[in-house]
Amino acid sequence: MSDLKEPGFKTSDVLSALAAVFEKMPDKEKQAQIKKTNGIFQLNVKNSEGKEAVWVIDLKKDGTVTKGPAKKPDVSISLSDDTFIGLADGKVNAQKAFMTGSLKVKGNVMLATKLDGVLKGAKAKL
Repeated sequence: MSDLKEPGFKTSDVLSALAAVFEKMPDKEKQAQIKKTNGIFQLNVKNSEGKEAVWVIDLKKDGTVTKGPAKKPDVSISLSDDTFIGLADGKVNAQKAFMTGSLKVKGNVMLATKLDGVLKGAKAKL
Protein backbone atom coordinates (compact mmCIF):
# COMPACT_ATOMS: atom_id res chain seq x y z
CA MET A 1 0.00 0.00 0.00
CA SER A 2 2.84 2.37 -0.81
CA ASP A 3 0.42 4.58 -2.74
CA LEU A 4 -1.09 5.61 0.62
CA LYS A 5 2.25 6.86 1.93
CA GLU A 6 2.75 10.58 2.21
CA PRO A 7 6.19 11.89 3.26
CA GLY A 8 6.04 13.89 6.48
CA PHE A 9 2.80 12.26 7.69
CA LYS A 10 2.84 9.59 10.41
CA THR A 11 -0.85 9.08 9.63
CA SER A 12 0.05 7.45 6.30
CA ASP A 13 1.82 4.57 8.12
CA VAL A 14 -1.26 3.85 10.24
CA LEU A 15 -3.60 4.03 7.25
CA SER A 16 -1.32 1.78 5.18
CA ALA A 17 -1.47 -0.77 7.99
CA LEU A 18 -5.27 -0.38 8.15
CA ALA A 19 -5.51 -0.95 4.39
CA ALA A 20 -3.40 -4.11 4.76
CA VAL A 21 -5.74 -5.36 7.50
CA PHE A 22 -8.76 -4.77 5.22
CA GLU A 23 -6.99 -6.57 2.34
CA LYS A 24 -6.22 -9.66 4.42
CA MET A 25 -9.63 -9.70 6.10
CA PRO A 26 -11.88 -12.58 5.00
CA ASP A 27 -14.79 -11.36 2.85
CA LYS A 28 -17.40 -12.36 5.42
CA GLU A 29 -15.63 -10.40 8.15
CA LYS A 30 -15.12 -7.39 5.87
CA GLN A 31 -18.82 -7.38 4.92
CA ALA A 32 -19.74 -7.51 8.61
CA GLN A 33 -17.47 -4.51 9.31
CA ILE A 34 -19.00 -2.62 6.36
CA LYS A 35 -22.54 -3.41 7.57
CA LYS A 36 -21.66 -2.36 11.13
CA THR A 37 -19.97 0.91 10.14
CA ASN A 38 -21.83 1.84 6.91
CA GLY A 39 -19.97 5.02 6.10
CA ILE A 40 -17.27 6.84 4.18
CA PHE A 41 -14.77 8.79 6.27
CA GLN A 42 -12.66 11.53 4.73
CA LEU A 43 -9.63 12.42 6.85
CA ASN A 44 -8.11 15.86 6.25
CA VAL A 45 -4.80 15.71 8.08
CA LYS A 46 -2.41 18.60 8.57
CA ASN A 47 1.20 17.92 9.58
CA SER A 48 3.56 20.04 11.68
CA GLU A 49 4.83 21.81 8.54
CA GLY A 50 1.31 22.98 7.70
CA LYS A 51 0.92 20.64 4.70
CA GLU A 52 -2.40 18.86 4.28
CA ALA A 53 -3.10 15.38 2.96
CA VAL A 54 -6.42 13.64 2.48
CA TRP A 55 -7.32 9.96 2.89
CA VAL A 56 -10.62 8.12 2.62
CA ILE A 57 -11.71 5.06 4.58
CA ASP A 58 -14.60 3.47 2.69
CA LEU A 59 -16.63 1.23 4.96
CA LYS A 60 -19.82 1.64 3.00
CA LYS A 61 -19.05 -0.31 -0.19
CA ASP A 62 -15.50 -1.62 -0.56
CA GLY A 63 -13.71 -1.75 2.78
CA THR A 64 -10.72 0.15 1.42
CA VAL A 65 -8.40 3.02 2.25
CA THR A 66 -7.44 5.44 -0.52
CA LYS A 67 -5.52 8.69 -0.83
CA GLY A 68 -7.27 11.80 -2.10
CA PRO A 69 -10.70 13.28 -1.46
CA ALA A 70 -13.91 11.26 -1.59
CA LYS A 71 -16.67 12.06 -4.07
CA LYS A 72 -19.35 11.99 -1.38
CA PRO A 73 -18.01 11.35 2.12
CA ASP A 74 -20.56 10.76 4.88
CA VAL A 75 -18.26 12.54 7.30
CA SER A 76 -15.15 14.70 6.94
CA ILE A 77 -12.77 14.83 9.86
CA SER A 78 -10.07 17.51 10.04
CA LEU A 79 -7.24 17.02 12.50
CA SER A 80 -3.49 17.24 12.94
CA ASP A 81 -1.12 14.37 12.20
CA ASP A 82 -0.26 14.13 15.93
CA THR A 83 -3.94 14.05 16.95
CA PHE A 84 -4.64 11.19 14.52
CA ILE A 85 -1.66 9.21 15.82
CA GLY A 86 -2.90 9.79 19.37
CA LEU A 87 -6.36 8.52 18.42
CA ALA A 88 -4.90 5.46 16.68
CA ASP A 89 -2.71 4.68 19.72
CA GLY A 90 -5.60 5.21 22.12
CA LYS A 91 -3.74 8.03 23.88
CA VAL A 92 -6.16 10.75 22.72
CA ASN A 93 -9.87 10.72 23.52
CA ALA A 94 -11.85 11.60 20.38
CA GLN A 95 -14.61 13.42 22.28
CA LYS A 96 -12.08 15.50 24.19
CA ALA A 97 -10.23 16.31 20.93
CA PHE A 98 -13.56 17.37 19.38
CA MET A 99 -14.49 19.53 22.39
CA THR A 100 -11.09 21.26 22.43
CA GLY A 101 -11.19 21.93 18.69
CA SER A 102 -8.24 19.74 17.72
CA LEU A 103 -10.65 17.53 15.77
CA LYS A 104 -13.32 19.07 13.54
CA VAL A 105 -16.22 17.15 12.00
CA LYS A 106 -18.43 17.99 9.01
CA GLY A 107 -21.33 15.74 8.14
CA ASN A 108 -22.58 12.78 10.15
CA VAL A 109 -21.13 13.35 13.63
CA MET A 110 -22.50 10.03 14.93
CA LEU A 111 -20.65 8.19 12.17
CA ALA A 112 -17.45 9.95 13.23
CA THR A 113 -17.74 8.22 16.61
CA LYS A 114 -17.41 4.86 14.83
CA LEU A 115 -13.91 5.67 13.54
CA ASP A 116 -12.45 4.96 16.97
CA GLY A 117 -13.85 1.41 16.87
CA VAL A 118 -12.55 0.88 13.32
CA LEU A 119 -9.02 1.93 14.37
CA LYS A 120 -9.09 -0.20 17.53
CA GLY A 121 -10.43 -3.22 15.64
CA ALA A 122 -7.73 -2.92 13.00
CA LYS A 123 -5.00 -2.43 15.61
CA ALA A 124 -6.08 -5.67 17.29
CA LYS A 125 -5.42 -7.49 14.00
CA LEU A 126 -1.91 -6.07 13.46
